[in-house]
This record gives sequence, structure tokens and C-alpha cells, in this order.
Amino acid sequence: MTTGEQAHDRAPELRVPPPRRSHCPGRVNLIGDHTDYNSGLAMPMAIDLGTDVVFEPDSSHLVVLRSDVEDDHAEVHVRIPLEHDVLSTIRPPWARYVAGIVAALRPRTGGWGQVTTTLPVGAGLSSSAALCVSVALALGFEGPTSRLAKVCQRGEEAATGVQGGIMDQLVTTSAVEGTALFVDFADLSAHPVGVPDDAEFVVIHSGQVRNLPATAYAARRAECDAASFHLGPLGHVGPEAILGIPDPTLRRRARHVVTECDRVRWFAQALVSGDLAEAGRLMTASHQSLASDFEVSTPVLDQLVEHLLGLPGVLGARLTGAGFGGCVVALTEPGALDLVEFTAGAWRVRASGAATVGPA
Repeated sequence: MTTGEQAHDRAPELRVPPPRRSHCPGRVNLIGDHTDYNSGLAMPMAIDLGTDVVFEPDSSHLVVLRSDVEDDHAEVHVRIPLEHDVLSTIRPPWARYVAGIVAALRPRTGGWGQVTTTLPVGAGLSSSAALCVSVALALGFEGPTSRLAKVCQRGEEAATGVQGGIMDQLVTTSAVEGTALFVDFADLSAHPVGVPDDAEFVVIHSGQVRNLPATAYAARRAECDAASFHLGPLGHVGPEAILGIPDPTLRRRARHVVTECDRVRWFAQALVSGDLAEAGRLMTASHQSLASDFEVSTPVLDQLVEHLLGLPGVLGARLTGAGFGGCVVALTEPGALDLVEFTAGAWRVRASGAATVGPA
């Protein structure tokens, strides 16, 4: 055998990419919750808190990540299957999200890296989606943002066993600095809406940690599916249509979705016109609907909203995220709130740009 033939028979040398640094913002949903999986409308905003991953690929078949907020590291084989029964056995629990992305993305090589975050975990500010998107970018994802969002949604669903919406992934990969996004989940279109300079958004942790897989989130999705069986997607129907739903519980669930989509439209108009009093009123009405018609609030969240609305300079407040704990978002006049008052954590947040990746 000639030297040339020997070289031809050898397996090609694996090319290891250079180190990468990725960043993904969290998000706060200003209005429009539980509308995403109903093909409805929402107005989320990426925020200036987020998750970073510094990753150095190597020629191994293991992805190893350490976190500044977790004691144990994540170690995942690059050929792990995208199956919840497999991913659910991984320890520590945060490594399941890493594994879900590895399984959905199928990177050619492993490597090691460090995860750091400024996002509170379990607060409803999209810490899990920020981790997933940042890991996907660090592992070398290339392609349009719409595909990145879907890959991360698929990986997170496999990790948790919860069929989630695509809001978090879509927002954090499509955000425009200084704006919120008017999102239509019927076609996944997202249009930036400028946030007025005199609008201040403050996120306040209720102190009630939320673990979405352990909540009634899946039950709410199932109820919406049942309500839409004869009507079609709830985000597309008018208020008169829901009167024909005989079951009172399903009728309330549908009423929230339908009225919430209207509130999103009006909220966008209020921001454009600079009518912050009206924007605040709509946020408060949204919370009332989430509490009474959709039943995803808690006494702790309700008490926090009531407390905030009694403070000078607070224009509106509502739970944010899926509910069942986590955070409240308040629209205030600049400097109206003293963040030290809120011992569970509070943050003034600005509208951030989308996730990024570059050399480490």
C-alpha cells in the first residue's frame, strides 16, 4: 500500500473549533400570558439580566459545564438521545437542560466550559430558556433565529417533560434593544415597539419559587385545548364565541385568552402613544384575569400586586411568566420604588437586545 493510499484510508482528523462566548438575556413578559400556546398575542421584553457560557471545544465526546450558582457540574455525552425518560434521570437537575440542548443539537465534539448568570432561578424570568439558548450558541449552533428558538424549545421540552410555548426562546433570540416585542404566535411574527423613556419596569420576586413541571401548567394547556376543540385556536376567536362553551371552567379559561389578546393590542397602542397610565391599567387588568379566570396566581402574588398598587408612582402591576409563584412586574414612574424594601429581590430592568455569540 502506498503512502497516499494509507493517508486516504485514515479517518479525517477532527477539527476542533475555537473557544466561544455566548450570552442570552432573560425576559419579562409585560402583558399576554398563556396566550402563546393558544396562537394569541403577547408583549414580552428581553432584559439586561442574562446567562453567559464560555465554552472550549475539545476532541472528546463529553460536554462538561460548571455553573456559578450550582454546586455540581453537568456532564453529558454528545450522543445522548432526545428522550425525556433518559434526560429525566440526569443529575444534577440543571444538567437536564444542558442535555436537552446537546440531544437536540447533536454537536460533533465535546468540550468544557463555565456558565454564569445574573438571572434569579425559578422566578419566571426565563432563566431556563436563557441557559438553553446560551448553551446552544456556545456549542456552535448556526442558522436562523427561528430555528434556534425551535431547537431550544424542543430540547427544553424533552428535559422537563412539559410542553411549553415558544415565547421565551423566540423573544430572547429576536429582541431589539430599547423595545418590547409585539408577538403574534399564529405566525411567530415579532414587531418591535419602542419603550418610552419615562417608563420604568421593575421586577419584584414574590419569594415563592416556581417549579413549572410541578404546577398546574399542563392542566391549563389541556383546558385550553378542550375549549378550542370546537372553536379553533382561542387567540383567533372573539368574545361572543366563548359564550357557547358549556363548561364554566373552560369558558373562564377561554375568556382570559380572548380578553388578554385584546389587552395586548391596547397595551401596544398605549406604549406608542406614551399613555403610561393606560398601559398600567391594562397590566393590572391582566393580573386580575390571570387570578380569577385562569387561576394561575397565588395569595402571595396577589398580596404583592396589591401592595405595589398602593405605592405612589406605581401605574400598574401583574404577575409575569406562567404564574404559580415567581415574580411580579410593575410599571412605575422613574425612581418610584425603593428596591431595598423587597427582601426577596427586585430589579429595574431595561429592554435588551437578542442573544449573541463570539470568540471567547
